[in-house]
Amino acid sequence: MPFFRLLALPALLVLLILIVGANEYAVARPSRRTQDIAYVSATDPGFSTERHRLDVYAPRRKAVAGQPVVVFIHGGNWDSGSKNIYTFIGRRLAKQGVVAVVINYRLSPQVQVPAMAEDCARAVGWTRQHIAEYGGDPQHIFLMGHSAGAGLAALLATDNRYFTWLGLSQNPVRGVILDDPAGLDMYDYLLKKQYASDEQYLTAFGRDPEGWKAVSALYHLTAASPPFLTFVGGKTYPSIASSSEKFRQRLLALGIQPQFTVLPDKKHIPMVLQLYWQHNVIYRQLLPFVGSTSQADRKKSVSKLPPDLRNK
Repeated sequence: MPFFRLLALPALLVLLILIVGANEYAVARPSRRTQDIAYVSATDPGFSTERHRLDVYAPRRKAVAGQPVVVFIHGGNWDSGSKNIYTFIGRRLAKQGVVAVVINYRLSPQVQVPAMAEDCARAVGWTRQHIAEYGGDPQHIFLMGHSAGAGLAALLATDNRYFTWLGLSQNPVRGVILDDPAGLDMYDYLLKKQYASDEQYLTAFGRDPEGWKAVSALYHLTAASPPFLTFVGGKTYPSIASSSEKFRQRLLALGIQPQFTVLPDKKHIPMVLQLYWQHNVIYRQLLPFVGSTSQADRKKSVSKLPPDLRNK
């Protein structure tokens, strides 16, 4: 069977809606959500009223210095998904001292993967320009994604051309958290076409093998690529497991010791659902990876400041 059918079952959608609803009541208080911000100008010829939007989740407790920023890119088979499903991730990150940006981007069949990556790059560009207004540090932007979103995050981190196209002199991504990543090597996957339904991916990826390689992060990795924190489900789809291992081996060949964790018994969709729980293993590794300090550590830092600066 194909390996990316995310959010396809009605029962799962109901579960996600229930989780989102419960989460809004349970963890909204420690965070401030600013939603539906347009990261592309409404005058842009390609502007999508729905898809060129993002939400910012900022901790209510003001930090002494800018806080690390995580831009989350949702999955959904490159043809579905919405930022509105993942409010629980934004809330959980903000509660733990991270400014989270959860984005939408255009989907197939409206556009193909290169345009999706361009949208994500524009969202990161907006974040770099505006996140200080929400308490975030524009010099500490990290990407995070699940499934197809993780593949897009890896592509932006490894192919600097998406940011050169925006006029940026350097890639602003300081690191990437990959949660059961899909699409790290679509070149190999689409050459093999091992499953009967694999033709569907040609809508999003086109029919040119060189195009498949161009949007596969595996082929853009260099020793200068930012660090990766990768989590793979022990019972995920075989193609995700194998491409993630190839990615890890490529990093090792470049002299980079990857942070790579296989979570036993976890299937593909539970790999993202587990992010509802604040003390999940992914958050426990993510926080030191992005340089977030705990609330207790922030209190210690504030206590050392002169009295007139402690509440600023």
